[in-house]
Amino acid sequence: MNKKQLFTRRHFLQTTIASLATVSIVPRHVLGGQGFTPPSEILTRAVIGTGGMGMGHVKSINTACKLLAVCDVDGGHLKAALAGAGPDVKGYKDFREVLERKDIDIVHVPTPPHWHALISIAAAKAGKDIWCEKPLSRTIAEGEAVKAAVAKYKRIFRLNTWFRFDSPFYGMGVPVKPIKKLIQAGVFGWPLKITLGGKTGFDWKQGQWCGRTNLTPQPVPAGLDYDLWLGPAPFKPYHPHRVHATFRGYWDYDGGGLGDMGQHYLDPVQYLLGKDDESPIHIEADTAPQDADAVLPWRRVSLRYADGCEIVLDGENKDDAPFLSGPLGNLTKGLESSIPNLIDKVAALPDPAPQVTDFVQAVKTRSKFALNEMNGHRSCTLINLAKIAVQTGRPLHFDPKKQRFIKDKEANSYVSQPMRGKWRV
Repeated sequence: MNKKQLFTRRHFLQTTIASLATVSIVPRHVLGGQGFTPPSEILTRAVIGTGGMGMGHVKSINTACKLLAVCDVDGGHLKAALAGAGPDVKGYKDFREVLERKDIDIVHVPTPPHWHALISIAAAKAGKDIWCEKPLSRTIAEGEAVKAAVAKYKRIFRLNTWFRFDSPFYGMGVPVKPIKKLIQAGVFGWPLKITLGGKTGFDWKQGQWCGRTNLTPQPVPAGLDYDLWLGPAPFKPYHPHRVHATFRGYWDYDGGGLGDMGQHYLDPVQYLLGKDDESPIHIEADTAPQDADAVLPWRRVSLRYADGCEIVLDGENKDDAPFLSGPLGNLTKGLESSIPNLIDKVAALPDPAPQVTDFVQAVKTRSKFALNEMNGHRSCTLINLAKIAVQTGRPLHFDPKKQRFIKDKEANSYVSQPMRGKWRV
C-alpha cells in the first residue's frame, strides 16, 4: 500500500468515526410520537365487495391495517368506496386482479355468500390472510374446501361475527362468557336444549329476507357486470330484487334469515355447548313447501346431537321456551334462572379456555383466531343443515364425520352443488 492509499484510508476512517460519534439512537416513540409503528410493521388489506356491509369493511373494520384496494362488480358501489377510502386506494372490478398484488396481506370478503368460498380459497392460494363475512359458505362442501385451502396454504382466517368472545349476546343481554362458565360447570345438567326465536331475542327476520316468485326480467343497469356478480350461481334473468340489498331471499346466493342471522346466533350456541368439533345427527323442519328459487317462510327447525342436546329455531317467534333448559334448571334473559343465586355462582367458576380475539395479533403470530375456518365451518354447517331441512321438508339423518346425509341422495345434492361455467372451488 503506497502513502497516498494509506492517507486516503486513514482519512476515511477518521471522518467516519467522527461522524458516528455524533449519531445517537432515537427511540421509536420519539421518531413517530406515541404508538408510532414503522411502515414495515403495518399490515395491508383489500376489500372485495363494497356494497352494503362492504362499506363497513372499507371504513370501520380492521382499520389498524392500511387499506390499499377496493373491488366491486358494480361501478356505483366501487365509486362510492373509492370516495370514502382515501387517495392511496386503487379500485378494481375483478377480484383476481386484487389477489395478484404482492403488497396486500389481508383480503376482506364481504360479498354475497355464493362468492365467499371461491374468493377465500383464491386468496389463500395467493398467500393472503382472510377476513370473511358470514355465513362462511353457501354449501357444506364449499366450507370443507375453505378449510382445506386455509390449511394447505397456512393462512389465518376469521369470520366477521364475534359474539362467542365479545359483546352482549342479543336477547340474553349478557356476554357469552358467564353462560359458558355455568354450562361447563354443569350447573344446568345435561343434555341441554337451546331455543332461538323472537321470544328470547333472536328474530329470524323472515319477513325481511324472503324472495319473490314472480320476478319479471329487467334490463341490467349500466355499470353492473351482472355475469360476474352471478359468478358460480346458475344464470337467472336480471331483476333488482336478486342483487345487492335483497339477494338473501334466493337460494342460489344465500338462505334468507338463516343466512343473514344464522352464524351470529348459532356460532355462540355451538361454543356454549362445546360442539366445535361436532354436528347434529338429526335435523327436522316444520315448513310450508319451498320454492326452488325464492326463500319462503318456515315455521320451526330442530337440530339434535348424538348426546341429546338440541337447538330449536323458532321461525314464527311463538315459542315461550327459555333460551336454555336442562335437567337441573333453565336460563332466560340476562342471568335470570330457575336456579337461585346464579350470578353469585358465576364469579366463583373458572373461566373458559383463552381465545385469540385480536386479528392483527393472530396474523402476526400465525395463531388461530377465535372464530376461524374450523369452528366457523361447523357453525356454518348448522345453517346449511337447517336450510336443507327446510328445502326438503322432511326429517334428515346426518353423519357428522363424513359430513353427508345417510342414504339420502336428494339431501346430499344440496351439500355439493354444481357451479356455473369455469368456476370451481
